[in-house]
Amino acid sequence: MEPRGIRNNNPLNIRRSGDKWQGLKTLQEDRDFFQFETIELGWRAAFVILCKTYYGKYKLKTIRGIVSRWAPPKENNTEAYIRHVSDYTGIGPDRDLGDPQTHPTNWLLIGYAMAVMENGKTLPPIPKE
Repeated sequence: MEPRGIRNNNPLNIRRSGDKWQGLKTLQEDRDFFQFETIELGWRAAFVILCKTYYGKYKLKTIRGIVSRWAPPKENNTEAYIRHVSDYTGIGPDRDLGDPQTHPTNWLLIGYAMAVMENGKTLPPIPKE
């Protein structure tokens, strides 16, 4: 069986809230996480959160900052999550990722590494520059 995030077309396991994401399934059968019509729409929502909300609104520019908000210490895996994303991407946890508009590769790598962490399996690799 595929991991929950893949079954839900929600690779970063975005928790259900009052947000009205584009492409949500009409019937939300998972009580904790959103379900999207397609994986592309789940990725779209993920990158809106990472690039517009986390970078644009909260000014989070490092793996440590992003992951500490995404998986806060109350979830008990924050440090392991930071290490995973940093090791997977080869980007230091405190390195400035740059603006998503001018450094999109960094943000794509972060999103991909987070999806691997969230889904507990290795997805096909993204080529690095």
